[in-house]
Amino acid sequence: MKIHYALISMLALALTLGLTAFGQAKIPPMNIKERTLPNGLHVVSLQDNSSPTVSIHVWYNVGSKDDPDGRSGFAHLFEHMMFKSTKNMKSETFDRLTEDVGGFNNASTYDDFTNYYEVVPSNYLESLLWAEAERMVNLNVDEDNFKSERDVVKEEFRFRILSQPYGRLFGQYIEKLSFTTHPYKRPGIGNLDELNAATIDDVRAFYKTFYRPDNAYLIVVGDFDQAQFDGWVDKYFGRIKQNKMAIPRVTAVEPERTAEKRYVKTAPNVPFPAVAITYLAPESKSADAAALKIVESILAGGESSRLYQSLVYSQQLAQEAGFNADLRADRGLLYFYAVASEGKTPEALEKSLLAELAKIQTKPVTANELAKAKNQLITRTLQEREQNDGKASAIERAVAYEGSAAAVNTDIQKLQAVTVADVRRVMQKYFTPKNRVVIYYQNGGEDK
Repeated sequence: MKIHYALISMLALALTLGLTAFGQAKIPPMNIKERTLPNGLHVVSLQDNSSPTVSIHVWYNVGSKDDPDGRSGFAHLFEHMMFKSTKNMKSETFDRLTEDVGGFNNASTYDDFTNYYEVVPSNYLESLLWAEAERMVNLNVDEDNFKSERDVVKEEFRFRILSQPYGRLFGQYIEKLSFTTHPYKRPGIGNLDELNAATIDDVRAFYKTFYRPDNAYLIVVGDFDQAQFDGWVDKYFGRIKQNKMAIPRVTAVEPERTAEKRYVKTAPNVPFPAVAITYLAPESKSADAAALKIVESILAGGESSRLYQSLVYSQQLAQEAGFNADLRADRGLLYFYAVASEGKTPEALEKSLLAELAKIQTKPVTANELAKAKNQLITRTLQEREQNDGKASAIERAVAYEGSAAAVNTDIQKLQAVTVADVRRVMQKYFTPKNRVVIYYQNGGEDK
């Protein structure tokens, strides 16, 4: 068993100092280095020679909100395509370059970005830099690869959305019914009809438009020599030509809600009814973001949280209850949800969720609740940053949601600065009746 001595030391410190430990502690910043190549590629590096591993992330400023009209799920489909062959690599080469040397690779598509990442022994860094540069510019986009990967994504949709009892609620309806204008209303996984409508020409146009150095960040953390690393980056990425074509950006703005809206949706495999109550959130750069993350922890941070203790443990209304502060680059969502216990109704769930909302709006949270939430979030952040890949992921999120890699060094301080008054203020500011969408989800026929 691997012992995380740094984490043990942090927890011991917390026990020694009490609940305010991380709420007051000064956390050393990451010593990141940044530069931009002539072709527009942003390079962020953090040298850490404490272990002989390295994490490589390539972050592209394109997500599911950038799906072409009538092609929802397209950015996710294209993510799969990026693991196929290139001019100088066979398909699945990334598996051979990583798994065969004891590392791993993966990718994810979010609403606002797509990321590709690898963790390998540090003596394989140069090989992965070459491979990432290769697929940035030389991907083979052919009919066979496209059709095979589209079938994979369609099967993923069937498994994650159609076959799961609450897949339609969390994977489709919350977004579709909560947004009226912004492309966030199109779920990132798409739907079968629009995936079927995609063509090979769509794929080629998407690749040419968004997969380019001036729309990407290269983030590398771990065991390397800075001068050697800079030389490799110049060698493999610096030779990629700059694309002069303009990058289309989402300009739609989700309007303020003016009145509560209510929906009832059904699916044929829902064993117990569920409820979701959504509110429009501020953009992720908002000064209120840290307070809303604290709220998420107080309401839904484990079995001692308010929602679990009230709806699940005390009232036994729900088998699951939670709250999510889904902050995005543009306006995201703040939403409560609950899945009923046997014999309980969606009306009872809604009433209880709104009662918990009223409590946190009208009566200040306690100092201990606030300190506990801060400790939960900061401990999770520090634990993630014990590993090179965790550091790279944190930098990546800072770029995506705050527009700057350097913001990775201010997120903990923002959490530490949140006050009891801040919590009450954001709850009263965003959680108003006119900013509310209520969704009842229950068993029934297929509801489109």
